[in-house]
Amino acid sequence: MASNISNELNVRPTQTDVQPTPGTASDEYENKTIGAELTKADINRMAWRSLLLQASFNFERMQASGWLYGLLPALKKIHTNKADLSKAMQGHMGFFNTHPFLVTFVMGIILAMERSKQNISSIQSTKIAVGAPMGGIGDAMFWLTLLPICGGIGADLALQGSIMGAIFFFVMFNLVHFGLRFGLAHYAYRMGVAAIPMIKANTQKVGHAASMVGMTVIGALVATYVRLSTTAEITAGDAVVKLQADVIDKLMPAFLPLVYTLAMYALVKRGWSPLRLIGITVVVGIAGRMLGIL
Repeated sequence: MASNISNELNVRPTQTDVQPTPGTASDEYENKTIGAELTKADINRMAWRSLLLQASFNFERMQASGWLYGLLPALKKIHTNKADLSKAMQGHMGFFNTHPFLVTFVMGIILAMERSKQNISSIQSTKIAVGAPMGGIGDAMFWLTLLPICGGIGADLALQGSIMGAIFFFVMFNLVHFGLRFGLAHYAYRMGVAAIPMIKANTQKVGHAASMVGMTVIGALVATYVRLSTTAEITAGDAVVKLQADVIDKLMPAFLPLVYTLAMYALVKRGWSPLRLIGITVVVGIAGRMLGIL
């Protein structure tokens, strides 16, 4: 899918996750006039294309290719300057991950910011800050609530020999799904457009606030999803001190995940590819288990 995205314009975004420094020329679009108004048809097209968000899912950039695929027609309408379009495409090929059913809420806000030609760093920070919480909200809303309710009612009807069980499940689940997918797309875009004057008047404050929220979310994700602990023990006579539980966790919970994440970040800044870092992580995990320290 990534190749199809590039072929639509013959512009291939540079494969980099390095964000431009706020306030620099590379952080701003050349054409700063407000882009063309997106119609309801444009927003609907974005929502339909968002169904392919995870068609090119990978562990290096997660949903980046599908995300850009969904935005691309609108970006081409907004950015008539090819250099600006290339910058936008490059930024949106960075790492991104959110709930696939609620992604249009993030897309609507981002398209409003793109149309008002906000700084690229502000757009990317907002994308992460809004997208990350949507993942947790979507899981609770769909997988833990809507799916069991629709599945339970449908299964009960099916056990009674009624074909309405399957029909009920399919119709009710997708009625909510598509209602939110399209409804949130239009709502988020309108909300973003209404906020354009305020955002343009407070660009630096918005960018700083979005960056702060983004860093907070990333910190929470590190503590939640990066699982690294040691099984090493220190023996002093009859006393046995568990290094993880009795020392490290007492000083700072999730300290080892933080150290490992910072080490990976340092290697990324040195130009190491994410795939190479994944390989290192696998080797460290296997070696640590064989040595009995992880």
